[in-house]
Amino acid sequence: MLFNRLKKVFAPARNSENGQNKHKPKKTTEEHQKSAFVPLSSSLDSNLSTLRAIFGKSPDFVINELKTDDDHALPAVVCCIDSIIDNALLTDLMEAVIAALSTEKNISAANLKSKIPTGHVKPLYSEEEAVRTLLAGGALILLKNDNCILGASIAGGVRRSVEEPTSQTVIRGPKEGFTEDISVNLALLRRRLKTPDLKFEQHIIGTYTQTRVVVAYLDGIVRPEVVKEVNARLMAIDTDSILESGYIEEFIQDAAITPFPTMLNTERPDTLAGSLLDGMVGILVDGTPFVLIAPVTFFNFFQSSEDYYQRYDISTFLRAIRLMSFFVALLLPSLYIAITTFQQEMIPTTLLITLAGQREGTPLPALYEALAMELIFEVIREAGVRMPRVIGPAISIVGALVLGQAAVQAGLVSGAMVIVVSFTAIANFVIPSINMASAVRLVRFILMILAGTFGLFGILAGLIPLLAHLVSLRSFGINYFMPYAPYFKSNLKDLLLRVPWWAMKTRPNRKAGPNKFRQAPNQYPTSSDEAGVWQAEDKQQPKEN
Repeated sequence: MLFNRLKKVFAPARNSENGQNKHKPKKTTEEHQKSAFVPLSSSLDSNLSTLRAIFGKSPDFVINELKTDDDHALPAVVCCIDSIIDNALLTDLMEAVIAALSTEKNISAANLKSKIPTGHVKPLYSEEEAVRTLLAGGALILLKNDNCILGASIAGGVRRSVEEPTSQTVIRGPKEGFTEDISVNLALLRRRLKTPDLKFEQHIIGTYTQTRVVVAYLDGIVRPEVVKEVNARLMAIDTDSILESGYIEEFIQDAAITPFPTMLNTERPDTLAGSLLDGMVGILVDGTPFVLIAPVTFFNFFQSSEDYYQRYDISTFLRAIRLMSFFVALLLPSLYIAITTFQQEMIPTTLLITLAGQREGTPLPALYEALAMELIFEVIREAGVRMPRVIGPAISIVGALVLGQAAVQAGLVSGAMVIVVSFTAIANFVIPSINMASAVRLVRFILMILAGTFGLFGILAGLIPLLAHLVSLRSFGINYFMPYAPYFKSNLKDLLLRVPWWAMKTRPNRKAGPNKFRQAPNQYPTSSDEAGVWQAEDKQQPKEN
């Protein structure tokens, strides 16, 4: 009953099955701001006073007065925010405006636009448009006796270059990763999907941050109701700030009370491109290299982009290793606690005598011993992440070795428990998705408590509701445990197994839209020997003496 009350409080009232949002979308941040601005004035001094009042005494808000070579003032100024523009483009823009005004001083904004070679110049008729252009890295050209302002895009400043992703490394595959600049990220995606069917829809979210959020999808491949639902949930967000894609994820995810992620995040452009080709939707957020992908299933979190760049048999083996590591990370400590505490008859006699000898001098029961070791390891891992990179790995490795060995020598824990906790931690790192690995870490503690209280029956009592919970989850209308619940035989080709590319003719069911076929039939590779080409050439070759 308590869980149902919490679910009603925190869970968003949505109906993902038919792709409709039950609540009427709230006003977007853009609509709220339009009510706060008024049309521009035809007076240059009045417009400048308004801009000064809006930005206050900000040192990076610069007003450049234009003058000719003989130091004669021109009836125009160029305004910009110095910290987010490209100074070289600003210089070119000012030179073009000065050259145009030198020949015709009473030129209108419409005629001046045609004389500026800098791209992305557009007329602005309201203060809201002018302020938005400045904050986006643009420049404003204000003319005397004209109620129209020209806005030119000259965004620049300090940006991080395209580098190899740090959280999702691969041995074979592209080394490019997303950056914090959403324009660069869109370009990286365009380079991989050279088709007009790649569509982008933009939202501005956040009263103070004015964050650009772009929805990317492939028209004809994605289900239209999924795109509609994603846009509806984004439009319903009414908040002060969006600083990272994690904000968006918590606002639009289907299940609020669950440790398991219902959206995938990646900083690899090739992973996003492959997901779009499978009928998924990407959500790019300005200011972060991590892109959200939806809808996803439970098994998407155990797949890596490298699975599709090497042979299918190797990829299948690696996927089996990941799934085995998932079960090890989830169940190994609880199984050890249950067997050594309640079901000792399941242990071979020789091993039982060895474990009993190790635990003879330990003061704590197996449950408290395992909980203490797991918590200590979590502290060491968190310390290794937060400490400087130079000493972080050394502290985490040395700390684990020294503390583990000292605890065994002091008789506080058994050597077998150290082995179990260490192997569990290593298996947890094998899971490709950090979100899924974190969920396993949380659920593992619950299963350990159940195992220490009821033994194997406690583990079973925890796994049954856990499985029921996974089956009940949805991701934008897609069943979380698909293709097993519901069952789709065709989806099994890219699940636990990864069949060759020539055998994956169709896209995943329930994810893809009208275009469900990846490739033409009969793509099985044939060698030239089967065609008899080489045999015919060998017959024509003269025999050597």
